[in-house]
Amino acid sequence: MTVTRFQDLPLADRDRHWDSDEADGRVRAWAGAEEKPSAKFRDAHVWYDGDHPDKFESYKLPIADVIGGELKAVPHAVMAAGAVVQGARGGVDVPAEDVERIKSHLAKYYAKMGETPPWDR
Repeated sequence: MTVTRFQDLPLADRDRHWDSDEADGRVRAWAGAEEKPSAKFRDAHVWYDGDHPDKFESYKLPIADVIGGELKAVPHAVMAAGAVVQGARGGVDVPAEDVERIKSHLAKYYAKMGETPPWDR
């Protein structure tokens, strides 16, 4: 199981709408990942199942979208991922030992946004 490496993606506008399904389609096209996930596709997510990196369903906690031809972290996506890690929407099915690393990854984006992660409030 794997937490992705922090990419330090530029941030999208704070008011950018987040729709994970729509973003997924754009990210797949941008990453050349229509048939199977690629390293560029991975960069849009915080976690993936390292035992099955060739399956789209292995990728969880998407935080990025393609905007103007560039992959950017979307603040509403980061906040949604943070909420899910905290148990919202039924939580996320990842190994317990990965949760702190996921929070660390997300906390870096919260810091870029000038926000405090929900688990530190």
